[in-house]
Amino acid sequence: MTENASESNATVRPFDEQADAEELWALKRGFELGIGAGTGGDEKGAIYEEKLTETYRERWLDWVARCVDDDPGCVIVAADDDADLVGYAFLLPESMSFVWDAAVLNELFVDPEYRGTGVADALMAGVLEYARSQDLPLDRLVLDVDRENDRARSFYDRYGFEHWGEMVAREL
Repeated sequence: MTENASESNATVRPFDEQADAEELWALKRGFELGIGAGTGGDEKGAIYEEKLTETYRERWLDWVARCVDDDPGCVIVAADDDADLVGYAFLLPESMSFVWDAAVLNELFVDPEYRGTGVADALMAGVLEYARSQDLPLDRLVLDVDRENDRARSFYDRYGFEHWGEMVAREL
């Protein structure tokens, strides 16, 4: 994929656990390392990188499988012309909508080579369609985005996301 590609021919489809697990994990690593590297300096980057152990990988893929078993459309992937995964979106299963009283976009990630090509828009279209099909306490889609991630914030602003509370955290 060239840097100045303006449009992608990526295909968005449901996640297939048997065919896609390892490529999904590679994208998940990119998601986590991007959070660490781009939104908080060396300390945050080290924390995110340190958690990406084999045990974490196995637990995360098991969790994804359980979520997909519960709600088959909650994870969608974008594949390029060679059928390689270039992005994914993970909408929490409908059964978890009571966590935030809404549909929850847990993760949306596009391989850096495919950013700006429409892959994220295609994934968001799939997320919105699937979220609208869920039986939700409130007709809202919520997500957590790092305030330092200007690119992601701009993307979500374009889709009409507005500030709705603030998440705070502390060490256990």
